[in-house]
Amino acid sequence: MSIFEIKMPKLGESITEGTITSWSAKVGDTIKEDDILLEVNTAKVSAEIPSPVSGKIVQIFFQTGDVVPIGKVIATVDTDGNGTDNTTEAAPPEKTETSVPEPTATTTAAPASIPVTAQAAKSETERWYSPIVLQIAQEAKISNEELAHIKGTGYQGRLSKKDINEYIGQKKKSISATTPVAGTKAEVPISSPAATPSQHSSTPDNAENEIRPMDYVRRLIADHMVMSKNVSPHVTSVIEVDVTKLVQWRNKNKDAFFRREGVKLTFMPVIAEASAKALAEYPLVNSSVDGYNIILKKHIHIGFAVSLPDGNLIVPVVHDADHSNLNGLAVAMDTLALKARDNKLLPEDIAGGTFTITNFGTFKSLFGTPIINQPQVAILGVGYIEKKPAVIETPEGDAIAIRHKMYLSLSYDHRVIDGALGGQFLRRVGDILENWQS
Repeated sequence: MSIFEIKMPKLGESITEGTITSWSAKVGDTIKEDDILLEVNTAKVSAEIPSPVSGKIVQIFFQTGDVVPIGKVIATVDTDGNGTDNTTEAAPPEKTETSVPEPTATTTAAPASIPVTAQAAKSETERWYSPIVLQIAQEAKISNEELAHIKGTGYQGRLSKKDINEYIGQKKKSISATTPVAGTKAEVPISSPAATPSQHSSTPDNAENEIRPMDYVRRLIADHMVMSKNVSPHVTSVIEVDVTKLVQWRNKNKDAFFRREGVKLTFMPVIAEASAKALAEYPLVNSSVDGYNIILKKHIHIGFAVSLPDGNLIVPVVHDADHSNLNGLAVAMDTLALKARDNKLLPEDIAGGTFTITNFGTFKSLFGTPIINQPQVAILGVGYIEKKPAVIETPEGDAIAIRHKMYLSLSYDHRVIDGALGGQFLRRVGDILENWQS
């Protein structure tokens, strides 16, 4: 029997672990090379992991919901296909089931009297929970504060499915132990502060409030945004751009473009092309910071924010955007956006971005102050295009005309980019759009 170890693969830059969301095979199954084994969710992308070999699955070491470090062995395969019948799957965390008697009408003991035997592990802001743990906690109505005090036995002290199930089992036992039998008078210390319901409500303000734990992706977005604000001193500059020529050009060419390229002609590829040209002229905006060193990037990789059906965001990247024409940018951005919404992005589709564009105009917002996508040093916000009366210069003198106007906002890292450079870069993007020629 020849055993091959399948390890948790690296699914992108700076990724150190992944959460197993589902297995497509089980112990004893015969698989072929490139058959899908499991699906993994990481900080940046969900990916289906194919088997690198053919054979029979001998053992599976991690279950759905487990967080696994990169490089850890997750399964073994007998490549000879002669695995013995006594192969076993690693046992999933045991569930603790405790029957809980229904409380009677005379029950007055509050769940708050349950002795909390778990020791505090890490602070809530430092602790990470897998999706399955958050789901169990939500179903059991366990607050985030209570979760933070449950001792974890998983990797690096994390809370595992077994830990939270055991805690819930102990909690149910405590409730049943303090619930008086029907007809028995409950003894509640009158002077005990533990008898005050408001102190033990899982919802701090109102019992009718709903507590909704963040999903895995939203937690990562939250951490990334907070980190960016802590790392970079943000400054935002805003300009108004007259894009009347651009709007007229698009209206004239969009139907022919769709017939030729098979994708809709939106304003985003145009803005990406203008940004790529400006980045080539102002390379400091296409950089990152390492301590007191500025790293000027040799390639212009433009990311653009895509809103997902579940309400989260992801930023696919068009690599070497300055080497693509408008047609290539339009096709690439449309393809990446579709893959993002279908959860089909590959790790390389989201890696290596050097500058990001986010389109507030999709939701008819005039402008915003976006947060820098670390380790980049700038992000461009695109506002809604609306018709406005404006004063224009004509050979006969000034006149008022209806123009298409749009706000552009640039948030930048003041450690590297000062107001003058930020303003010059932003104005250059605006000038290209105002005088658009393709």
